[in-house]
Amino acid sequence: MALTKIKKALGFGVEEKALTLTDPDALTLFGVLPTATGLSVGPGNAMRVPAVNCAVSLISETLGALPVKLYDRASKDTLTDHPAYRLVHDEANEWTSAAELREQLTLDALLHGAGHAAVTRLDDDTPFELHRLEPGKIQRDQEPDGEPFYRVSTDAGHVRLSYRDVLRIEAIGGVSPITLGREAIALSLSFEGHISNVFANGGRPSGVIKANKTMDVEAKKKIASSWFSTHGGKNAGGTAILDEGMDYTPLSMTLADTQFAENRLEQIREIARVFRVPPTMLFELSRGTWSNTEEMARQFYSITLKPWLTDWTWAYARCLLTPEERRNAYFEAVTDDLLTTDTAARATAYGQYRSMGVLSANEVRAGLNLPPREGGDELSNPYTTTQKEQAE
Repeated sequence: MALTKIKKALGFGVEEKALTLTDPDALTLFGVLPTATGLSVGPGNAMRVPAVNCAVSLISETLGALPVKLYDRASKDTLTDHPAYRLVHDEANEWTSAAELREQLTLDALLHGAGHAAVTRLDDDTPFELHRLEPGKIQRDQEPDGEPFYRVSTDAGHVRLSYRDVLRIEAIGGVSPITLGREAIALSLSFEGHISNVFANGGRPSGVIKANKTMDVEAKKKIASSWFSTHGGKNAGGTAILDEGMDYTPLSMTLADTQFAENRLEQIREIARVFRVPPTMLFELSRGTWSNTEEMARQFYSITLKPWLTDWTWAYARCLLTPEERRNAYFEAVTDDLLTTDTAARATAYGQYRSMGVLSANEVRAGLNLPPREGGDELSNPYTTTQKEQAE
């Protein structure tokens, strides 16, 4: 029978930090992150910003799509017979694929600061399944000597888990990019709200109604209310009829004069900096060219994805391999498809590797997803080796 350590409540040995309602850290418990604009930013409204949604989706979906394998350090062979191989390459559990779990936990880290999955094991301590833990139901703590452990809220009560039984993926410093970049995101939300109000009023700026006689406050309110009801929103653009010598003077303002469009583009770039994503990957192409867009795609791997992949491979190794197994095996993501250049450049690279004796013909064919051929395991240089038929 499969046993899971998540069902073993072991008690708590470290007291939690007490927070008062006036403590700024307490605001994060309620998802309230006030900004200079007066808007509160959280995962919900942040994801409604297209640039944020694009960055979060791009990182989490790409990391999920990259296959992860377990390799032998000495021979570089894939260890498909190891129980951990199925969990990282095929399926995390019966209803969740390994790719889907990576995407979900990365998404949790981007939105909430960290993503977690509990490891269930067989009676002999062999890893059997990985199950995602909701961000609001797990808390990280540590022993006096610094060893971390986790407190998980379940339907049966609170459970304490060892760090060996919780796969943890975290953003930089365990803080969500949405929290770190909330000012930039709030400003983008403010731009969206402003332009919405402008177009809700027919895309026209406000103006001033002038009268030849003095009016009391109530009369001014009635005129303003009547004007908004007959010439605002869907009624904008109609013919206005003014009496008693009144005149309407619109305030001159254009989006170009206030550099509104440029400010919106700058917010996309600012959000790209928050998530460390090249702007062209967020479809901000005002400064993109064919050459630098291709270079930014490579930077997306080295600057954006590589730290996440390092975190993922170590998290897998910590939870799914014993210390002895870690000395002889390692996890690695296959990034060949992500780093593939155009066909001509790829063929040139393979040709150079073949001539250098680094790759055999079958290894090249494997990189091209082609089956091996007989005699293709030799490392001879095909450009200098000649085959001579022996005379009968």
